[in-house]
Amino acid sequence: MSNTLPLLDLEHVTMKFGGLTAVSDVCIKVFPHDLVAVIGPNGAGKTTLFNTITGIYTPTTGCVRFNQNDLKNTKSSAITELGIARTFQNIRLFKNLSVLDNIKLAKHTRIKYGFWAGILRSKKFIEEEKKIELECIELLKLFGLAEKKDFYAKNLAYGQQRKLEMARALATGPKLLLLDEPAAGMNPTETKDLTELIHLIRDQFNIAIILIEHDMKLVMEIAEKIFVLDYGHLIAVGSASEIQNNKRVIEAYLGADIEGVL
Repeated sequence: MSNTLPLLDLEHVTMKFGGLTAVSDVCIKVFPHDLVAVIGPNGAGKTTLFNTITGIYTPTTGCVRFNQNDLKNTKSSAITELGIARTFQNIRLFKNLSVLDNIKLAKHTRIKYGFWAGILRSKKFIEEEKKIELECIELLKLFGLAEKKDFYAKNLAYGQQRKLEMARALATGPKLLLLDEPAAGMNPTETKDLTELIHLIRDQFNIAIILIEHDMKLVMEIAEKIFVLDYGHLIAVGSASEIQNNKRVIEAYLGADIEGVL
């Protein structure tokens, strides 16, 4: 790894909102094929960090680089095209569209035919649309959703909606996938399946994954490296065992059930 350039490089990133500092001088490097987690108590700055990576916020100071590209003043849509995709803490699907159409919309960020080819329904348009649909169905099979491709997204069970949002993010063809609390609201069986699915996604698509997650059992099982935020500061970096025994991390979680959390 020492000879590999980081895929994502956060250099001294600070994000301020007026007098509030949500993220303070954070440095994080994520390498190709990494599977890492960002954890911390509520209000630690985790989602703000994701928002600075994906262009929703521009860092007050510091630099976010992806594949050696400085992302400053880059629109979220352009960041997606560069190869970063994400899910959200609160599910954001097109609930009145079918499961298949949700995936196809994401795939269209990679279309190769032009505007007039679409208007005139050219041969290239028809061939590529057929290819897109087949690829989308294969993706839905991976997530166990192919049989529900014609369902409205709003009619899926909660855990299935979570999976659909992950599938839609993958449909954009990312090199880096950001998962914001993917296990939220899932029961233990669904969480176990999700753990296996995240590993499968990382290996099958050869991508890096960063997840924010409050389910510490999932984090400790899955993350190869863990970054811990507290009040916007990066207070620890390490393996699961290192984080579990880190005094600063334990102090940050005081007031919670430390046995159950870490």
